Amino acid sequence: MEPDNQTLAVPAETKPAPRSEAPRNGIAEWTVTIILLLFGTTTLVQAFVIPTGSMEDTLLIGDHLLVDKLAYAPAGAASKLVLPYMPIKNGDIIVFRYPVNVVDVYVKRVVGVPGDRIRVENKQLFRNGQRLVEPYVYHKTDYIDSYRDNFPGDPNTRLEKPAYDMLEKNVVNGEVVVPPGYFFAMGDNRDSSSDSRYWGFVPRENIIGKPLIIYWSYDAPTERLATSSITLDHAVDLLQNFFTKTRWSRTFKLIRGYSFN
Repeated sequence: MEPDNQTLAVPAETKPAPRSEAPRNGIAEWTVTIILLLFGTTTLVQAFVIPTGSMEDTLLIGDHLLVDKLAYAPAGAASKLVLPYMPIKNGDIIVFRYPVNVVDVYVKRVVGVPGDRIRVENKQLFRNGQRLVEPYVYHKTDYIDSYRDNFPGDPNTRLEKPAYDMLEKNVVNGEVVVPPGYFFAMGDNRDSSSDSRYWGFVPRENIIGKPLIIYWSYDAPTERLATSSITLDHAVDLLQNFFTKTRWSRTFKLIRGYSFN
């Protein structure tokens, strides 16, 4: 796998920031984007591609992202004055190493930070007892799955070991309590997402950074994007259909999290 062009093993309109903060946030985002594009290395920014639909319709199969690797880094005495370091918050989209196999890289949305109580009831997410309004979520199946849509519960499918540990050790009064140093992450395509319900919490040290911008988006199937190298079929497809299959409207689209405040 190339260090500067990795493949993500998984993938709405977001609520606008308050007016007083929107101009400042927009300028900061574009400033960081330009800095990273001009001076970035694998230390600062890294390229990834979305091969699956777990974050649809926020991120699509074939979206090529630049990921800011400094966004969540600890701020130094001088660097904190130059770069906008930030804590990981609910609503953030994060790129991280899959806890079960750190070779794989996933992208999900944080829905629970340390201390939060999480449960899902009939597809609806509750945090700390409050029903959440999540405009970025898509439900693409009509049926109710007993585990997926009413979580935590008795698993009706195979889970990874960390998920079994989570259900055994971190469930209190029918809710999963996120422990210190960990995060609960879910996909926006909520009915078709392999996420913390199935493999447990995301350790803080596994988080690589936050997606910053879609620099290119190409309509290609998962099987052509799930490997670190370009297949012959994909190369031929690019030569024949680059202009017609490129999603030009998504080019240079900024990726923003969602603010619950």
